[in-house]
Amino acid sequence: MLQYLRLHGIGGIGIVRMSGDRCFDVLSKIFRPKKDEKIENVKGYTIKYGFIVENNEIVDEVLVSYFKAPKSYTTENMCEINTHGGNIVIRKILDLCLKNGANLAEPGEFTKRAFLNGRIDLLQAESVIDVINAKSEKEVKTGIKQLEGVLSKKIKNIKQEILDIMVNLDVSIDYPEYDVEEVTNNEILHMLDSIQIKLENLEKSFDNGKLIKEGIKTAIIGKPNAGKSSLLNAILKEDRAIVTEYEGTTRDTIEEFVNIEGIPLKLIDTAGIRNAKDEVEKIGIAKSKEIANDADLIIAIFDSSKELNEEDIEILNIIKNRKSIILLNKSDLNSVLDENDSRFKNITDNVLKISALNGYGLEELNCIISKMFSFDEINFDNDVIITNLRHKNLISKAIENVKKSRNTVNENMPIDIIAIYIKDILEDLGNITGEFVTDDIINEIFSKFCLGK
Repeated sequence: MLQYLRLHGIGGIGIVRMSGDRCFDVLSKIFRPKKDEKIENVKGYTIKYGFIVENNEIVDEVLVSYFKAPKSYTTENMCEINTHGGNIVIRKILDLCLKNGANLAEPGEFTKRAFLNGRIDLLQAESVIDVINAKSEKEVKTGIKQLEGVLSKKIKNIKQEILDIMVNLDVSIDYPEYDVEEVTNNEILHMLDSIQIKLENLEKSFDNGKLIKEGIKTAIIGKPNAGKSSLLNAILKEDRAIVTEYEGTTRDTIEEFVNIEGIPLKLIDTAGIRNAKDEVEKIGIAKSKEIANDADLIIAIFDSSKELNEEDIEILNIIKNRKSIILLNKSDLNSVLDENDSRFKNITDNVLKISALNGYGLEELNCIISKMFSFDEINFDNDVIITNLRHKNLISKAIENVKKSRNTVNENMPIDIIAIYIKDILEDLGNITGEFVTDDIINEIFSKFCLGK
């Protein structure tokens, strides 16, 4: 088997990683250690100092880490060449590896090999990319727990509970002369009730998991020039959106992630809502309403220096019965709108005066968001949280098969028919951890990984 390698990135230090049966052979052709010794005498988890050479000419001064099978990330022989991170040097070392027999790795190749070689299951493999792409400490913590196998163990325990009952089912099928069906049916129903409760708890955890992973989808809506883009810039502390005195500057959405007191927010600045004549602006306004309808949180911003008009009332109607915050912006000007106005209070208690221009009220806004979406009740050390939509969908499918299995028992269906439905539950759970998953799904999952992982 040919080894794989991948360039990790550009910086002060660059790393070229190789894995496979022949990786040490390739390494020996290009690496001259300061203290030479046979590869069989080199211990795993050690680092050797030396030089990468080509035709006896030094290419770079490096440190090489050795990992010997099966105690490596991929369970294969591995090495990592720690070199200076310049483009020319790294590219040269990469080319030398390829010239001496290595193949270039695909995205996620190393983690894929770790999965295929049985070091981790598919659920743990997917958590690697979650940790890499994490946008908050809570998302990192959730990803690390899944990488450690906490969710895998939960799934495994549920499967074992099913398998314990399957033993009795197999006896009933293989030895029908024994009268154990009534006892078996009672055991099956008890097991199915237990399994359904556990699966439904996991399914419900996705509500929090989705917010942790994807961020709270937060739509900023309001009339043109109410201060939506200024608010976005103030929260981000950078000039992300164009702010002018002219109305209708924002024609399309602007999306940015921000972390507020540990809570990830996906902020979406939308086009100003008004009765527009410009066709392009009309499209932007329609999109604004669509995003608001799909948002987890709506921040409606009003110009407090002006009385409400029909367009403002339309915005209030949009946020009615929704989780929302009303901001009365431009408090640095003469305000004519009040936080206690019944038109606001009838919609939400979260009404706040701010000035996006000078930052007044932003800290209080952060506190309101923190209280509305507090994750404090979640025990990140002990709770198992589903963050992956693929896992959630398979758990939902397993729950449906639990219900179907219960129906077959209650309808006194033959025991072999009951067993078929229960085996479907096992297959759904096995698809989560990768036992029954197809090659197409595996390839799709790992194609989303970054190069070098």
